[in-house]
Amino acid sequence: MLVRSLWLFSTLCVVAAKVTVYGQIPLGQTRTPDAPEAGATGTPAPPPLLAAYDETILKPPALPQPAPPTDFTLNLPANGANVQDLSIVHHMGAFFGFSIEMSVITQIIGKNSSHIQVPFLNLMANLQQRAGHINIRLGGNTQDFAHMVDHIDNGHSLDKDHSDPSNPTFTPGVTYTVDLFYMMANISSLVNVKWYLGIPFIDTKDWKLQIAEYGQTILGDNLLGLQAGNEPDYYSAPGHDHRPTNYTEMDYYGEFHDLVTAMDANSNIPVKNMLIGPSLASGPWMPEKVLVDTPYLESFADKLYAITMENYPSNNCFVRFKVGSYVDPQETFHEFLTHNAGLNLVRKYRNTSNLARQLGKPFIMFETNSATCGGLPGISDSFGAALWALDYGFTMAATNFSGALLHIGGQNVYYNPFTAPPTNQTAFNQWTVGSIFYSTLIMAEAFGKSNTSQIVDTTGDREFTPSYSIYENGALARVALFNYNDDPTGAYAIKPKITIDGGKVPLQVKVKYFDATSVSVKTNLTWANQTFGNKFEVDGRLKGDLNIVTVDCDQATNVCAIPVKAPGFALVFFTEPTSTTEDAPSVTFETSAYTKAINTITVDPEVLETSNGISGKERAKMGSTSFGSVNAAEGFGKLVPGIYVLVAMISGAGVVLAALIR
Repeated sequence: MLVRSLWLFSTLCVVAAKVTVYGQIPLGQTRTPDAPEAGATGTPAPPPLLAAYDETILKPPALPQPAPPTDFTLNLPANGANVQDLSIVHHMGAFFGFSIEMSVITQIIGKNSSHIQVPFLNLMANLQQRAGHINIRLGGNTQDFAHMVDHIDNGHSLDKDHSDPSNPTFTPGVTYTVDLFYMMANISSLVNVKWYLGIPFIDTKDWKLQIAEYGQTILGDNLLGLQAGNEPDYYSAPGHDHRPTNYTEMDYYGEFHDLVTAMDANSNIPVKNMLIGPSLASGPWMPEKVLVDTPYLESFADKLYAITMENYPSNNCFVRFKVGSYVDPQETFHEFLTHNAGLNLVRKYRNTSNLARQLGKPFIMFETNSATCGGLPGISDSFGAALWALDYGFTMAATNFSGALLHIGGQNVYYNPFTAPPTNQTAFNQWTVGSIFYSTLIMAEAFGKSNTSQIVDTTGDREFTPSYSIYENGALARVALFNYNDDPTGAYAIKPKITIDGGKVPLQVKVKYFDATSVSVKTNLTWANQTFGNKFEVDGRLKGDLNIVTVDCDQATNVCAIPVKAPGFALVFFTEPTSTTEDAPSVTFETSAYTKAINTITVDPEVLETSNGISGKERAKMGSTSFGSVNAAEGFGKLVPGIYVLVAMISGAGVVLAALIR
C-alpha cells in the first residue's frame, strides 16, 4: 500500500509539483545566514569541554615481552560442518546496531518527520549496502521517564523533561509526540532500519502504553521489539532510588507480569509477543537470578521477542558524577588492547546464550560501549577502541549473541559512533564519526547479507593477535586478522599463514585493511583506503579511492600468507567480494534546498517502487496528525490523504533527500 501511494505521489509531483521542501544546508557548503550569527561561517572550533571532540591522546601500551610469534599458521577447515564450536547462523542484518539515548534523538536522527539528519541517512545507507538492514534502539535510561504529549513547540517531535532530577546518570526524561513514530517510519522508507522501543517502567501502576500502541500501528513490521525495563537490577541502587532497597528479582518478575496483563487487555496493541528483557546491567543481579531462579522464562517465553543484557567493561562515573572510584585512562588503555577483553565480557553470558538458543530466541547485547558514564578520554574514540569493539563484536557473535547495540549519547560523551555538530552550529558544520563506527561497517561486511554466516574464534593463545573465520553457506568465506601491538618499526608486524584443511587455497585472495598509525590516534583512520573524514568533516559518505589488496597464494604448499602491520586489522576474502562492497557506491543523500525554500521536484517512480517501504496492514491507515506542508497542485491533499513519507529523487550518482508531503 505504501509503495503504491508513493508511486501515486511521485506521479503527481512530476505533473504539477511545487511543494515546500525541507532540508539542511547542502553538505560541504556554507551560506550567509538570514540574520548575523557569530561563528556561522567556516569550521569554528567546538565549544570547550565537549567530550565528543576531546583531543586527549594517550601513550600506546608497552609492547609485550618477549615478542609474541609473528609468523604462525591457521589451518582452517574448508567445510563448516567440520568446525568445532561454530556459531549460530547470523541473520539479523548488521551484527552491530545502535542504541540511541532517547533524550538526544533530535540531535542524531532528526527534529521531526520532515527534518531528518542527512548524514545519519548516509551512514545508515553504508551499513544497509553491506548488511541489508540496521537495527536501532531508541531508549536508554531516559525511556523509563518518557511520556507522550499532544504538542511540542517549534515543531519538535521530542523534548527533554527536566522535571525529575532523580533520573540515573543525570539525563532528563523526555516527552514526545506521535510525530516521532512518523519520523522513524520515514527513515525506514529510505534506509532499511528496524527499530526497538522501550515501554516506560517507572510507574507500574499506570502503564504508559502509547509507545507500544503507536509504535505497532505506524511502524508495523519495522518495529522489532519493546523493551520492558531498562537495567532493573539498578532500580534500587543509590542514585537511582526508583524502587525500595529490598527490590528483588521476584519483584521485577511481578512487574513484568503486570505489564503483560495490561498489554493483553489492550486492543490497541495487536502484537503481544514482542517484549524484550530482562536487560540487566550485570550489576547486583546475575542473569540466572532472573531467568532461572524466577518463573520468568517459563511464564513469558511466548511473550518475548528476545532475551537481552546490557554491559560495559569500564566506567567514567567518578569523573562525570562523583560515583564509584576513579578510572585512569592511561593505566586502563592496555586492558582494551587484548583478546581477553572480549572474552572476559562474554564469559558470564555463556549459560544465558544457551538458554536463548534452546528457546529459539535472539540473544542481544542491548546496550554496550567502552565505558559507562560517557566513555573514557583518549580511549573511547581511539583506533585502539575500534579494534577492541571489532574483536568484542566477533567474540559475541562467536559465542552466539545474535547482535549488539553500541550506545550513542550527545556531545558530552567520548564513545559515540557518530556525533551531530553542536546544536547552534548544526546548519553550518558537519558531523564527526567516532572510531567505532568503522567497527560496525567492518562487522557488516564480514557477515554480509546472505543470512547464512557463521563464525568461529581461531585465536588460541595469541592474546594480541586474535583471528576468526567466517563461513557462508557452510564454506569458508572470510578470515579476520588482528594485530593489537603498536610498533612503528615493523618488528611486531605479523604474517600468518592460512591453510585449508580439506581443500585448496585459491590462487589469490582479496584483503581489506583497517589502518591507522597508532592505537592512540583518532584521525586519518581508513578502511580499504577510504575514510569518513576527521572531526567536522563527515557527511556520512566514504571518501577516497577504494583499495582492495590482492595477495597471491601458493597452491603448491596450500598457503596464503597475509601481512598485518602493528597495529592493524585485515579482512581476507576467500570468495570474491560482492559488487555491493567493492564496486557500487552507497546510496547517498544530499540536501538540495534551504529550509522554507520552494523547489520544483521530480521523482523517479522506479526508485519508489523498489524502496524498502513500510509493511503491515495497519500502515494503510496512517494519517497526519499535524498541519500539512503542502504547497502543491490544488486538491493534492484530497487525492492522497494521510501520506506521511519522505521522498527521494535521483541526482547524478546520489539520491537527493528532497521533500516531505504531509
